[in-house]
Amino acid sequence: MSSVLPDLSPWRSSRDFRLLFFQGTVTFFGSFMAMIALPLQIKHLTDSPLAVGAMGAVELVPLLVCGLYGGALADAVDRRRLILLTEAGLGVLALVLLVNALLPHPLLWPLYVVAAGVSALTGLQRPALDSLMARIVPHDQLSAAAALNGLRYQFGALAGPALAGVVVAYAGYAPAYCVTVAGFLVSVLLCTRLSPAPPVGGAARPSLRGIAEGARYAWSRPVLLGTYAVDLAAMFFAFPNAILPFLADELDAVWALGLMYAAGAVGSLVLGLTSGWVSRVRRHGLLVVCGAAVWGLAIAAAGWSSGIWVVLLCLAVAGAGDMLSGLGRATIWNQTIPEGLRGRLAGIEVLSYSCGPQLGQVRAGTMAGWTGTRPAFWSGGLACVASVALLAALLPKLISYDADTDEDAALRRAAREAEQAGPPPREEAATA
Repeated sequence: MSSVLPDLSPWRSSRDFRLLFFQGTVTFFGSFMAMIALPLQIKHLTDSPLAVGAMGAVELVPLLVCGLYGGALADAVDRRRLILLTEAGLGVLALVLLVNALLPHPLLWPLYVVAAGVSALTGLQRPALDSLMARIVPHDQLSAAAALNGLRYQFGALAGPALAGVVVAYAGYAPAYCVTVAGFLVSVLLCTRLSPAPPVGGAARPSLRGIAEGARYAWSRPVLLGTYAVDLAAMFFAFPNAILPFLADELDAVWALGLMYAAGAVGSLVLGLTSGWVSRVRRHGLLVVCGAAVWGLAIAAAGWSSGIWVVLLCLAVAGAGDMLSGLGRATIWNQTIPEGLRGRLAGIEVLSYSCGPQLGQVRAGTMAGWTGTRPAFWSGGLACVASVALLAALLPKLISYDADTDEDAALRRAAREAEQAGPPPREEAATA
């Protein structure tokens, strides 16, 4: 069973990883509660699809700007302190939502202000969180850590929205926001117990020059460049969430729309629960490419299928493929990026993570308007597979990446082993 069940080695070997695992589980659960309650409340106050859609517009720019700056900040300050402060700020914003919901007549504008603030703080925090993993987890356990991190996210993505819908329907918005506030309170307490994570010696202050230095490093490494490019291509061509309601209408299965949105998370969760074998993989570039190809093929199959249960199965397989590709990307980043650049490279990853799905929504909606819902599905899926194959051909080092032989991975592994070994005894050092 050890080859199937998740590898718990990072959980056992690193106290800070355990703290972040529990912190992330609580935070994701509470955050997804608010992510569902917030647009529902805007809909309740305005009864306008445009007003609900405007929330995405106010979120995107702060996320992009603060994601890049947050990456530079994560390389220049104590990452623990940055995580703690941003988590506390997110808790304050959740409290604003709760207070507003308790008013006799809740206001609309605070909802947009909070949405923008949450997006900005998330952009500042995420690079620090992502770049901390390689510091607190042994080098040979990074794949297992990525799988466990995926599990905590998928738990929140499934349980949070499901509970939010029930709570909002039967108790209102305030109880949902109350759960979110409580989650951030617990999360902040857990973050206070993390070990300090100061920057490496000689770290420069955050600047545009520093961000450009990170971008140049990523551009000079075909393996890293391939991870970003494959993710962007997969999301741009085959992210169909915007047109799922129309597919549900065509299948005469409006009742299954919620299941369609959840199917991908279910597939990711199943893969995470059976990810024990990932720790023995060394060709992580293959995981990136094959996972993205599975994602595209499954989305195309969903567009061809005429039965709702087959569509749900295809969407679940797509989610598993996305999870597989994500595990490969996270492992390559943690194994190869120098400590002094981890934050800035994580900030660049925020760009691909954010822009890909947003642009994919636009592509899917535009294509569906021109050709219909089903062609938008299958053409996007096939375009995803073709683009991933092209990128693999143009960037062969991504396919050939091997954790045991890659030069950058070997340098990071040696540096981590030297760090764990500590300084030599005083007498030995004097002799040397």
